[in-house]
Amino acid sequence: MPTLRTLQPGDEGSLEAFLLQHADTSMFLRSNCRTAGLLDQGARFQGTYIAAYIDEAIVAVAAYFWNGMIIVQAPVYLPEVVQAIVAQSGRTISGISGPAAQVEATKSILGLSNRPTQLDESEILFSLRLQDLQIPQALASAKVQCRLPYPEELELLTEWRVAYSVEALGKRDTPSLKNACRLAIEGYQATAMHWVLVAGDTPVSYSAFNASLPDIVQIGGVWTPPALRGKGYAKSAIAGSLLDARSQQVKRAILFTSDNNQAAQAVYRGIGFLPTGEKYGLVLFEES
Repeated sequence: MPTLRTLQPGDEGSLEAFLLQHADTSMFLRSNCRTAGLLDQGARFQGTYIAAYIDEAIVAVAAYFWNGMIIVQAPVYLPEVVQAIVAQSGRTISGISGPAAQVEATKSILGLSNRPTQLDESEILFSLRLQDLQIPQALASAKVQCRLPYPEELELLTEWRVAYSVEALGKRDTPSLKNACRLAIEGYQATAMHWVLVAGDTPVSYSAFNASLPDIVQIGGVWTPPALRGKGYAKSAIAGSLLDARSQQVKRAILFTSDNNQAAQAVYRGIGFLPTGEKYGLVLFEES
């Protein structure tokens, strides 16, 4: 049987060594640990991590984050780490993510299989070596530009994120959602982890990195207002963000999207992304 431990500052190297074996499905875990460390005081990106050890090596981990998300990377001993993390934390579970089969199993382990959800999907994981990035002509010719948003654009981007959350994540448009979206946009702005595509002076599309490491980034929150779709703007927004990342020596990008979102898949394939063959699970529970 494994030994279960709550990870503490100083355990980052052991955690990273394990997660590197499952790099494409561990971006949130790796990025959050790198950003916020292993102390859990409830701040943004912080969480409690419980790992299963065999012979002093981590073989499974579950983390319970500040926002109520449980994230798993546990090819073995999944029930042990999941039950331990929930027993230790007083947070309300808002969702689960990780490798798709593990997410489905976690719902069952925690008795949440019948809890109403806003989103419950097994999503296709896509990957791109940035040296293979295909740059859309509109971006290459400077017909459109991709840049860090200006402060005066953040209110518009908050509205866009609310619309994205409702359309893509099944959330309800409430004052609390708008406040959460504003905080997220402000966080992306503070860390320069989001981009707006402009045609002339008009913002037309948006992309962000929801997890970032020196060698790899994960794209999330891509949004083009419905009236502006079908013009190739999303391709240019994502490509522009990846050109910035490539200039900082990032080598690869990944993302995940639902099986039935053919439009998004076409956008991603259009700039060079290809499926990895893995599935990523994402569950968001109905707010009580």
